[in-house]
Amino acid sequence: MTFQEANSASSVMWTDGSAARELGQRLTSTEAKGIADRLSDGDTLTTALRVVPTARRAEIRAILVQLEKDMAVAILRAVEGARLISTTLSPIWTMPGHLAQFGPLTSSAVNLVDGARQSITCSTFNFQRTSKLWEALGQAAQRPEIGLRVYLDTRAADLSAGRGPSTTQVAAHLAPGIVLRTKEFDGAYVRNHAKFIIVDHRFLLTTSANFSWSAEHGNVEFGVLIDNRSLAETVERELLRAEEHLFERALPS
Repeated sequence: MTFQEANSASSVMWTDGSAARELGQRLTSTEAKGIADRLSDGDTLTTALRVVPTARRAEIRAILVQLEKDMAVAILRAVEGARLISTTLSPIWTMPGHLAQFGPLTSSAVNLVDGARQSITCSTFNFQRTSKLWEALGQAAQRPEIGLRVYLDTRAADLSAGRGPSTTQVAAHLAPGIVLRTKEFDGAYVRNHAKFIIVDHRFLLTTSANFSWSAEHGNVEFGVLIDNRSLAETVERELLRAEEHLFERALPS
């Protein structure tokens, strides 16, 4: 179907302004660039939309078909550029005795999770029930608008001898969120030592700390909170690509 044919077949009307707002909320920088590049090269809308996951193509098509091709490309370029802008970089600290005066880890991480509107992706080596994030993530998992995805290390959880919840217990606590645990790859055990939280595909907090009381209160730990959609989306996309090879779904016990 050509751009003009798709346009005439649609029954929902969008103004340029409303279309820009909707596309800005629904597309990543990479997706916006991919569609714009293909339309500029003369590809059909159907071909251009292949850069978007199948489940979301119809909603993006419904917006784009209401625009002239040149306007659609211009808006997509604007979305691409806007999502590449980094607005803040903030240091995050943990120190014993509440000595950290700037960006304390516990409150920063909990506030980030509590403020989520769409999604939370996080990765850790291990969990402890005494962690403030344990409670915050459990509450977030019960919010129907939040898509929660957690990656953790199997052996750190399942061989902890009662020091922390097992992978199946984490899955039960965070249900209906998705919990993924490491598995063997190429004959060797995979260790997950990546530690980060991403909220709304935009805010990335990466830190040396695990999700434990000692990491959040007693240790010297350092991290950075970054407001950058492109970076956050890249981190999430990289794990998704490796997921089937390195992780497996943990089901509630």
